[in-house]
Amino acid sequence: MVQPIAITNPEDPRIEPYRAVRERDLVGRENRFVAEGEVVLRVLLRQDRFAIESLLLAEGRIESLSDCLAALPPGIPVYAAGRAVMDAIVGFPIHRGILAIARRAPLPPAASFLAALPEDALVLGLVGLANHDNVGGIFRNAAAFGADAILLDETSCDPLYRKAIRVSVGGALVVPFTRAGPAPALIGSLREAGFEILSLSPSGREPLGRIRRRGRTALLLGAEGPGLPPELLAETRTVTIPMSGGFDSLNVATTSGIALYELTRREPETTP
Repeated sequence: MVQPIAITNPEDPRIEPYRAVRERDLVGRENRFVAEGEVVLRVLLRQDRFAIESLLLAEGRIESLSDCLAALPPGIPVYAAGRAVMDAIVGFPIHRGILAIARRAPLPPAASFLAALPEDALVLGLVGLANHDNVGGIFRNAAAFGADAILLDETSCDPLYRKAIRVSVGGALVVPFTRAGPAPALIGSLREAGFEILSLSPSGREPLGRIRRRGRTALLLGAEGPGLPPELLAETRTVTIPMSGGFDSLNVATTSGIALYELTRREPETTP
């Protein structure tokens, strides 16, 4: 059992990586990220591609996390602080008394990333999604419905931003992802890897419920409001989710859940 290290001074240099979490999240953490909350910590402990460097816990959470502490690899420090000290370190009180610092895994090139996926892989492509809540929600849905991977363009936000991980309930730690540069490069990478590309849009030509996957399939999602760029829609197969009375303003995270349900509820067709 790990013996927690008591922290009584918010200025203690040993907990420097946790200082002013909210502000430092915005400028990056030198290939590290912050995991927050019990559910996310338990997910993180099950992942091999992220190395946990330390934990910072409120004193009152130690006992309830005894099984997590027992599962930590040897040598990882666990710091414990009273709630007031912990809030002073982090810079805000809403952290559930559980924080971890982990190291990011390097992102692989899109070509090799896609090549390693199964022959019937289902991938989500995110274009221009800058909202961490939406990205977190999409990763949560992708994990729930068993999507194989997520490909992000260069303008989409970081799935390992603390808030995105929290909203994803750890899904951002489960679903493999990488970046593919600008949207045209993302499309090119998917085509070269043999994916049929579906673009989801209110103006799509085919109802999503009629689509039957055939082998590798990628579903592209755009930001709320602008949606996917017109030039991207013009060169891909467009699909839509019909809505009552012409109302066409589903939240993109909600849309991803509906779309993933439709695309995974039937086995993909195989080529004779």
